[in-house]
Amino acid sequence: MAKIDFSSGPVALFGDNGAGKTNVLEAISILSPGRGLRRAALEDMARKPESLGWKITAEVAGLRQNHFIETWYQTGASRQVRLDDKAASQAALARVARVVWLVPAMDRLWIEAAEGRRRFLDRLTLSFMPDHAEATLSYERAMRDRNRLLKDQAKDPHWYAILEQQMAVSGQIIMQNRRETLARLQMAQSQAQTAFPAAMITLTSADGAPLVSDSDLATALSEGRIRDMAAGRTLQGPHRVDMAALYQDKSMPADQCSTGEQKALLVSLVLANARALLADIGMAPVLLLDEVAAHLDQDRRAALYDELCDLGSQTFMTGTGPELFLALKGRAQMMQIRDQMGTSSIENLTD
Repeated sequence: MAKIDFSSGPVALFGDNGAGKTNVLEAISILSPGRGLRRAALEDMARKPESLGWKITAEVAGLRQNHFIETWYQTGASRQVRLDDKAASQAALARVARVVWLVPAMDRLWIEAAEGRRRFLDRLTLSFMPDHAEATLSYERAMRDRNRLLKDQAKDPHWYAILEQQMAVSGQIIMQNRRETLARLQMAQSQAQTAFPAAMITLTSADGAPLVSDSDLATALSEGRIRDMAAGRTLQGPHRVDMAALYQDKSMPADQCSTGEQKALLVSLVLANARALLADIGMAPVLLLDEVAAHLDQDRRAALYDELCDLGSQTFMTGTGPELFLALKGRAQMMQIRDQMGTSSIENLTD
């Protein structure tokens, strides 16, 4: 068991590989809806070999009041959430904890499968629109049921129609939220004085086909049942959307940029998200930047730290050594994490 008090500004966590730095970030990410920054299964987050489960509690400062979050998992059960001493859904956490992250696995975001880009966009969207979590869950539940009918070769049009209508309603909310998020990101980038490149983002289809109009999704699903039945899954809808990025100043697609430029574009979008949310609700999101210094040169790293401090965002950053955070001296809480015989310890080194 560990109890950690964090400052309200930047927090730098450093230590050897495997010491437990990312575990701290993962615990914070679980205070928001979803599977956390590593997308690990609930049972995989438990300490091995005991596998007793886990529990995370946190006091979170909101705009008008503080909130107390408890979320836990016991082996063989589902994840539970309590918010201010009342049972709550995971989706309810989105209204309390706005959390956005970058992890090393996302360094290849622009050149790998569309699924990762959708998750990244939806995480940014969730920070603006907490109802996005509920719309996404509703859509995915209905789609799972429809896919089950497709795999079973069910023919009853009544059941399909009910599920397709549910998908159409939730899908329209999802796509509207995504478009609104892109508009806000674009505005925040255009108005910023930043060392990071602006990214022009557009929504495309993962398979290159034209996007289905929001209002036509129910019809498209109905007309596509035979094709979907042959595939055994739903082939149209928000779950098939992709996100394309263009390095604006160079007019270069993100997947053709250098590794450093691709990382800089991701950082730029996260900073734009924070600026836009700060302007929108008066508070930037909690940012989790795991190994953020990778692929950033010294000048750009220092520029990132300056922008984070200007935002006033509570930002958690990890790295292997304190030298990576020299430009933050006097402006961040410095914490060293050590591994001792399989148990992590954390020491606050801030003067």
